[in-house]
Amino acid sequence: MSTILTLPTLGSDENGESLGDRAYQAIRRAIITCALPPGSEVSETQLATRFGFGKAPVRAALSRLAQDRLVRAQARRGWKIAPVTLRDVRDIFDLRQLLESEAARLAAGQVAADELTRLDAACQARYVPGDPNSADSFLASNREFHLLIARRSGNARLAAMLEQLMMESERLLHIGLALRDRTDEISHEHHCLIDALVAGDSVEAARIAAEQVSDSFRMVRDAILSSDPIDTLSIRLETRS
Repeated sequence: MSTILTLPTLGSDENGESLGDRAYQAIRRAIITCALPPGSEVSETQLATRFGFGKAPVRAALSRLAQDRLVRAQARRGWKIAPVTLRDVRDIFDLRQLLESEAARLAAGQVAADELTRLDAACQARYVPGDPNSADSFLASNREFHLLIARRSGNARLAAMLEQLMMESERLLHIGLALRDRTDEISHEHHCLIDALVAGDSVEAARIAAEQVSDSFRMVRDAILSSDPIDTLSIRLETRS
């Protein structure tokens, strides 16, 4: 008679969400909002104590966060929160500019106005600079706005690549939003992009999308180079050779 072995699990709550998933979300948010500062070193024990999880869920969460490029394993030294570097900022936004302008070009004439208007209305909710909760809500709506355009491009690989880049840029945008309120500027940019998409003007849509990404890059760059946000968020600027 054979015996069926049951492998241990990390456990789950009443909604079916595993403890590993919950640990991942909690630690990821702390990294994205810079509550866990860029460049800081952490251990599984420290994170388990801080967030109220066992070591197994924390270990599973860290493995996923390493795939997201938000943490780095250090031999015999635990983990390091991925630093913020100006090179990373430039690389991420350069690639976003290429992909988002192409997505907008392909999506021109393919997106229903009511869809974009609904998302744009959500993006007009103001955020308070330095308040992670309001920035979270604002960035979630902004992300969906841009990803809807990417999905309407008809290129699934482009949309998937852009979604990954949006995740990687989320922490950078949190840093940028801490400097000042850009709600009015972003809302205006979205309205202009909506008009071009609805009109089927692929050239103008691509131009506006590229300019939006450039504006976001400048916002993040200025925040990083400003002394106040660096002091407040404990950002450690590092360069790569």
